[in-house]
Amino acid sequence: MATVVEFETVEGFILDDPIAGKLDNVEYTLGGLSFSDITLYMTDISWTRGKARDLDRFSAGTLSVELNNHTRIFDPSYAAGAFFGQIKPRRKIRVTTDGVRQFTGVIDDWNFSYNPGGWSKAVITATDDFTLLARQTVSGVGVAQATGARVTAVLDQAGVLWPVGLRIVSAGESELGADTLTGNALEYLQKVETSEQGALFIDKSGNLVFQDRLTATPTSDSLITFADDGTGIPYTQVTVNYGTELLINTVTVTSAAGSSTAQNSRSRTSYGVSSESVETLVDSTAQLLNIADFIVSKYGEPEYRFESIALNLDEMTAPNKASVLGMELWDVILIKFTPNGVGAPIAQYGQVIKLDNDIEKKRHDIIIGIAALDWTFLVLDDVVFGTMGNNYLAF
Repeated sequence: MATVVEFETVEGFILDDPIAGKLDNVEYTLGGLSFSDITLYMTDISWTRGKARDLDRFSAGTLSVELNNHTRIFDPSYAAGAFFGQIKPRRKIRVTTDGVRQFTGVIDDWNFSYNPGGWSKAVITATDDFTLLARQTVSGVGVAQATGARVTAVLDQAGVLWPVGLRIVSAGESELGADTLTGNALEYLQKVETSEQGALFIDKSGNLVFQDRLTATPTSDSLITFADDGTGIPYTQVTVNYGTELLINTVTVTSAAGSSTAQNSRSRTSYGVSSESVETLVDSTAQLLNIADFIVSKYGEPEYRFESIALNLDEMTAPNKASVLGMELWDVILIKFTPNGVGAPIAQYGQVIKLDNDIEKKRHDIIIGIAALDWTFLVLDDVVFGTMGNNYLAF
């Protein structure tokens, strides 16, 4: 298995920029970005993308790359180094395994350590472009529109200017009211995500992905199965959680249109009151009530769930490796587990909410964080999620 790390060493030409817009310069070229392969110097690498639990928002992906710097090749003060003048923060970086992109981000820091014996290392820390959105602000007025259109309007703002080619934006099902756009761009987009009850994240290739609640609804198409009985991709460890950390049985949902409160009476009687407040941008009390009902229905019971599974890619067959490396956040998987080989297998569908990768001494381990799919929207004609009476019709 080959993992390749490349960082940006030549930046692209920027029209009308007084420095990057000069013709015939060698630092900002008309040919666009140029990347250099630094895999030869890599000693350790790890990256993570996603969120810890279903109720959280997706956070910025992070990357750490440790490099052998014995020859000072990554020393920004060493003029004879092959990368002299290129060791800078805010340069792009990307990671690819077996030809499949796994992480795309921007370097935040170069950190160096030396000792008198000549042993030294350079460590790159990087994040994906959620951190860029967190540094940008929105302003102006948003017209009444669907959530997808509002996401596009924010990305088009002069203070954001997110590249059109790096967007995957669903149309949206929730209707938002006219609104004054203000504050942090990422926080505002996450409020749109909450109003939709969909998903907002940066994918492996650096695209900003907004999935509305119907697009984000799972299907059993291209389902990947992980199992300990030979019927799916093998894993090395599984963790199971059964508790109330995702329990919500009373919720108040608000927006400029008003507020609505919903309760799950059976859950309140059985487990006590567990309350939550949710702020949205939707334009009607009917939508507020629908969101409130959805939340207390979905989170009204304690979950028995597979929290994570661990995999060793080096022990997999080539087809299994390809399946795992092709996974993305919000993909649907099936986990089968027979604890200690005792009793009948436990099978549960889940949605990928986190992907942790660690490569050390040529061993590539992945931990997949999972959200349970015991409760989801009905998907017409789907053999798993299309069963009447088991799935929520819509809102």
